[in-house]
Amino acid sequence: MNNKDIRLNQLVNIVKENKKVTVKELSKILKVSEMTIRRDLNLLQSNDIVNRSYGKATYIANTANDSSNDNYELDYEQNIMNEEKERIGKYAASLIEPGDVLIIDGGSTTDKLAKHLPEDSEITVLCYTYNILSHLIKKDNMNLIFSGGYYHRRDQMFESLQGINLIENIRATKMFVSTSGIHHKLGLTCSQSFEVPTKRTALQSSQTKILVADSSKFSKVRTAYFAQLNEINEIVTDTGLSSEWKDIIESMNIRLHIV
Repeated sequence: MNNKDIRLNQLVNIVKENKKVTVKELSKILKVSEMTIRRDLNLLQSNDIVNRSYGKATYIANTANDSSNDNYELDYEQNIMNEEKERIGKYAASLIEPGDVLIIDGGSTTDKLAKHLPEDSEITVLCYTYNILSHLIKKDNMNLIFSGGYYHRRDQMFESLQGINLIENIRATKMFVSTSGIHHKLGLTCSQSFEVPTKRTALQSSQTKILVADSSKFSKVRTAYFAQLNEINEIVTDTGLSSEWKDIIESMNIRLHIV
């Protein structure tokens, strides 16, 4: 997570919250030169995230960028693109091998993965959300690690410093990553900032990072940034993925599975 990535995401959030803000104001807030802000705004404008005019920046509110869905509700998300998520989850489960040590991120698509794990899976799984845990406790042969902590009811996630420390000391062969937004410049984003430390630590503790996301997540930007797309090794998604995105993923040498 480099300084530019952090600054770009901060810039998007500032413009979004203030509706219209000047280059000079952004320069003072982010403590960088006005020239740097102009370069950043040019990049964001080329990706249809902001408009620039007369030294000011305005956020473009559209379906892809609109963060009105930042009040994430897992129960609501589980009913969106359900058929596609079922296919993604079932296929992702087929990528697991005996002896694997997994970290399964929280989310509505990873929920389908957890459901499709075979009953006799001889693997170790670390998780930190109630919905994933509720599937895994029914599978007798599985070694299960739960990091625990404060319970966030909306997305059923448990998080704490102790839980992050536990994850930091685990080494996983595969992590199945969930996200609310995927952007080729602004990276992977989620709806709640409290998710970020856990997600970052889990990524750093994993050998192979597999993103499981339905095609509606591509080109979306949410509030909380947690990783660049090129940190991901494989992506499992559905047939609704655009040809433009297929080209972007191929150019990054990320293995793509379409189901």
